[in-house]
Amino acid sequence: MPDVAELIREYQNLFYFVTFGWAFIEGESFVIFAGAAAFKGDLNIFLLILAAWLGSFCGDQCWFLLGKHFGGRILSRFPKLEGGVSVTMNMVQKYDVLFILCFRFIYGVRNVASPALGMNGYPWRRFAFFNFIAAFVWANCFAWGGFFLAKAFEHLIGDISRNFGYVMLGVFVIVVCTLIFVHRVGKKRYRKMVRQGLATPVRREAGTADVGKGK
Repeated sequence: MPDVAELIREYQNLFYFVTFGWAFIEGESFVIFAGAAAFKGDLNIFLLILAAWLGSFCGDQCWFLLGKHFGGRILSRFPKLEGGVSVTMNMVQKYDVLFILCFRFIYGVRNVASPALGMNGYPWRRFAFFNFIAAFVWANCFAWGGFFLAKAFEHLIGDISRNFGYVMLGVFVIVVCTLIFVHRVGKKRYRKMVRQGLATPVRREAGTADVGKGK
């Protein structure tokens, strides 16, 4: 994880474009740290959320299109992804919209969900609409999460302007511990889903799955 405070000092207003790029790839931890910086006053929390929101939305739309056009080739080259793809399709057939709104928070399918939906023929417009909402929820959760973590540390150590390094260290420790816990719990659950055969067969050609409603 880069030094967010240093990136802010270096790029200033361009930092929002950095946030967009980081969220395009994934960037939960980065957005949390940036949210803490927003509490300190180095960033505008609403512009931060906007940048993270649009970055996350555009990123998943890109992965969706990659899956739609190159999904079969990707699976042939990386067969280990089949578990995540098949679990994704099982969950979207069961929960549809709810899954799209929540997949960013689910271990094992976070990075594969969008291309999996693309390669299995999920309607693009439908995905774009709910992905737009989901990205908004994601950006707010992590940006405000960092913001209020910094606020909590202010009550513990006083003026964070002089002790911001300690705030970032504290946020880092909390984020790492949380990610380790989520990783362990999610990994067990994900493996159990695959072992029990809860996943549907993987479709290797775009446009062949009967998922979603309408085009």
